[in-house]
Amino acid sequence: MTIITDEQIAYIENGGVIAYPTSTLPGLGCLPTTEGLDRLFELKSRSPDKPVSIGVASLEQVAHLVHIDAQIVEFVEAFPRGGLSVLYPAQQPLDARLGGQFVAVRVFEHPAARALAEAVGPVTATSANEAGEEPANTVAEAASELGLPDVAIVAGVRATGPGSTFVKVDIDGDEPLVTIIREGVVPARDVVTWWKNRL
Repeated sequence: MTIITDEQIAYIENGGVIAYPTSTLPGLGCLPTTEGLDRLFELKSRSPDKPVSIGVASLEQVAHLVHIDAQIVEFVEAFPRGGLSVLYPAQQPLDARLGGQFVAVRVFEHPAARALAEAVGPVTATSANEAGEEPANTVAEAASELGLPDVAIVAGVRATGPGSTFVKVDIDGDEPLVTIIREGVVPARDVVTWWKNRL
């Protein structure tokens, strides 16, 4: 069982960026605040026009940030946890670095990532590497390459496998419009088939 220490909680709540294991690559997390995002994007040398997604322990954690339709909840729960990153319409426009009008949200599968989100709330879910660089194999390596202090490391072994499948679902019309933005662990055909079978 992963324990997130009080020191780590204080660190991230004060705008710190933390490396943690996920079901794919080591992740890099901060709270979705201006201060946290400033530090995250500086660390990654990431262009502000390339938004990062948010990771949560449950969708309830982002109910105050995005609109969550019951059909989307049913859709997400039909697939293995962590397999989908779904774009949700924001309750009100958010920082462009989170997507602005639409925010990609992934429910974490890895126990350490879930423990982090349970301790501090929604965190960014982006790979722990500088833009254009190959991601490290371990959380410790990733933290070292980014110059993070020891407090910024959530222990745990990452799993291996493809990333999540990014999906946008527009349900305003008569039939849902499903757009696969990036195919990952969940095949695109499975996503499309699920929605077709639901109609």
